[in-house]
Amino acid sequence: MTPLLKSFSALSDGTRMAIVEQLMEHGELPAGDLVRGSGITAPAISRHLKVLREAGLVAQRADGTRRLYSARPEGLKLIADWTISRQSFWQSSLDRLEAALKEEME
Repeated sequence: MTPLLKSFSALSDGTRMAIVEQLMEHGELPAGDLVRGSGITAPAISRHLKVLREAGLVAQRADGTRRLYSARPEGLKLIADWTISRQSFWQSSLDRLEAALKEEME
């Protein structure tokens, strides 16, 4: 599986997407902070973090006995670059849709 596909696959899960969103919004966080208020058990969060680490979307570092997690801009850049490279496709598609709707309204 390519790195881009791994990224999309990892983010296709709502919980993992929420974890990445949290890390992007709040910066580096311990796993315990990700568990609190999520309604998900610590082992489940741990499994989700492993998938995100393996996809290159999240980094982990040790701080004593704690494990701190952060979003990896490099991993997220893959998705941003892919999206931007498809911008002309989406823009031309939206332009065609707009023209078709105008024609239908006349």
